Amino acid sequence: MQPRNMSMSGVVDLAAVKAAGEAKAKAEQARAQAGGQGGGGAVPPSALVIDVDEAGFERDIVQRSAEVPVVIDFWAEWCQPCKQLGPLLERLAVEYNGRFVLAKIDVDANQMLMQQFGIQGIPAVFAVVAGQALPLFQGAAPEPQIRETLDQLVQVAEQRFGLTGLTVDADGQAPGVDAGAGTVPAGPYDALLEAAVRALDSNDIPGAIQAYRNVLVDDPGNMEAKLGLAQAELLGRVQGMDPQQVRKNAADDPADVAAQLDAADLDLVGGHVEDAFGRLVDTVRRTAGDDRDAARLRLLELFEVIGPDDPRVIKARGDLARVLF
Repeated sequence: MQPRNMSMSGVVDLAAVKAAGEAKAKAEQARAQAGGQGGGGAVPPSALVIDVDEAGFERDIVQRSAEVPVVIDFWAEWCQPCKQLGPLLERLAVEYNGRFVLAKIDVDANQMLMQQFGIQGIPAVFAVVAGQALPLFQGAAPEPQIRETLDQLVQVAEQRFGLTGLTVDADGQAPGVDAGAGTVPAGPYDALLEAAVRALDSNDIPGAIQAYRNVLVDDPGNMEAKLGLAQAELLGRVQGMDPQQVRKNAADDPADVAAQLDAADLDLVGGHVEDAFGRLVDTVRRTAGDDRDAARLRLLELFEVIGPDDPRVIKARGDLARVLF
């Protein structure tokens, strides 16, 4: 499993492309500040392993993930495998010295977070990169496998989002991100994928679509290109839309399938993922024939934008299956 493919299925969505540029700029700024302050030492363990609850999830995990990958360890006191895995992850967090932060969540005290991530058993380990969640592994995996997974996570976070970890300033604090250790060899399609991202950043939607298609011609299974293409096509569909009129059309006539498709696209672009999925599931429920098929296919396209392992996609797939069967 290649590093890009490992993580792109969970992280690439509309917000991620914008976040990539912002996070990279933030990383470069923090590195420059740290260099001027004599940074680069060991990051204190207190900055690397944190306990997180529902109230602090947005601040401690989502916002932090714009600067450094956050690995989440879902555990409970009664879970024996958790008692083996937890100390191992804590040791690796210190060893990796700021290239990721470990967030520990007690599922007994945070049931809502457990449900939102669709966790069926613990220990369960996820990561959040630039605000996007992806599953890493479940159960007390062997250390070599965990190290390989963490290495892939760190590589993708650096390559795709410019997130290279925490560093310390002259006072031993961890204000930003570090340049990290070493470089990762470029993949065969990195230049085309980066060209697609630059095209999106400059609002050249046709150029981005063509760049992603060029990758898929030679590598049809390239997950980053597949998800990027779905994203670029979505952005192309919403260009020129009047959001107020689109939403009015959808509200005035729930039976207008085209209006519901447009509104769902806008929902997703605006970050209202559950609303977009729910709208299309409801449209599938109310319709038949070609209209139902159009709504179903659009929903599948939006699944591609978010990624198949995202908990919201998993839930919506179940909702769709219940409607269809």
